[in-house]
Amino acid sequence: MVNGVLWRLRTGAPWRDLPERYGPWQTVYERFARWEADGTWAKLLEHVQVHDDAGGRVEWIVAVDSTINRAHQHAAGARKRGTQAGTNRKIRAARRRIRHSVGPGAG
Repeated sequence: MVNGVLWRLRTGAPWRDLPERYGPWQTVYERFARWEADGTWAKLLEHVQVHDDAGGRVEWIVAVDSTINRAHQHAAGARKRGTQAGTNRKIRAARRRIRHSVGPGAG
């Protein structure tokens, strides 16, 4: 069973794709979920980290990723054309005429 859990964690495959040699995937998943809930996995990880750190086999390196993902302009809340009130071509033209007639030097 533990080998099935480790296989699944190593490969990242869905639980349903667990090879038959590990037993029914539902049983393996239930054991994994039970051990996650009761803290068994956290204890195992802590034990391995402490053991390997004491032996000098762990190199504690901190890495910061400064990757930037930009959204497309349509995802960023850009104004939509045509469907919103006040965006009609004739209305925009009328607004431009009004702005020019009340600007500096008018009248």
